[in-house]
Amino acid sequence: DLNQTSLQPTSFLLLGIAGLENLHTWLSIPFCLMYITALLGNFILLFVIVMERSLHKPMYLLLAMLAVADLILSSSTVPKSLSIFWSLSKEISFHACLIQMFFTHLSFIAESTILLAMAFDRYVAICNPLRYATVFTHSVVAKVGLAAVARGFCVMFPTIFLLQRLPYCRHHIMAHTYCEHMGIARLACADISVNIWYGFATILLSPGVDIVLIGISYVLILQAVFRLSSRDAQLKAVGTCSSHACVIFMFYTPALFSFFTHRFGRNVPHHAHILLANLYVLLPPMLNPIVYTMKNKLIREKVSQVLFR
Repeated sequence: DLNQTSLQPTSFLLLGIAGLENLHTWLSIPFCLMYITALLGNFILLFVIVMERSLHKPMYLLLAMLAVADLILSSSTVPKSLSIFWSLSKEISFHACLIQMFFTHLSFIAESTILLAMAFDRYVAICNPLRYATVFTHSVVAKVGLAAVARGFCVMFPTIFLLQRLPYCRHHIMAHTYCEHMGIARLACADISVNIWYGFATILLSPGVDIVLIGISYVLILQAVFRLSSRDAQLKAVGTCSSHACVIFMFYTPALFSFFTHRFGRNVPHHAHILLANLYVLLPPMLNPIVYTMKNKLIREKVSQVLFR
């Protein structure tokens, strides 16, 4: 009898975007430009927040954590995607594939946790401004960062064992640009119902719960804003939340659309699934620094000073 390890491939072959192979070179151009923009934007944002003492406040420290999560999320996937598009290397070892899958999903869950913390930050700042300094201290922000990493680790660590236990019967060709949990599991020649249900549970219990709590916080924020007597105060309160709301929309929309079309969109072309999967790991990291720089006057001023110094 063949043991379990003999049924695990030594490596996988990633085909990229199946059905659009002739466009790989052209697709690599926007992918590369978006990735470079994401790297520059997030590194500049991190540098400015670290170097400027006036930005050593909870809101900006959370933003720095978001930039780190964005860098990990995009750097876990895009370099390999570009390698496939440029026909440099389409092969990835089995264990490297699991590591890529682990860090991609971990950074996504961590970023979702940070966005929830930022929503709570805005809720306290607007609804209970007198308690803000006592609620959001530097130690609390540090604990939020540790909790985000710990949560992502605890959710994703079991998937490594769930994938390692499966036999793959020499199936090693994956029509994708990077490794993800269900993409690997579907190559197995065994029942993957545990993987399917675990994946569904993680979506509901991590980003799903976060979306509900963020929605509740914004309902409470809007109620507090409408109770303000001054029109200028209302606009100022809405302005402090607008950048965060834009980031939330950009982060969750492509991710959830990709998730639901992957499971329920039977008539959606396979290349559309792959493009959506690439969109949610590339679009938010590219746009988040731009949105916060454009929407936040203090960050805009500090970034301008650093760039033109």
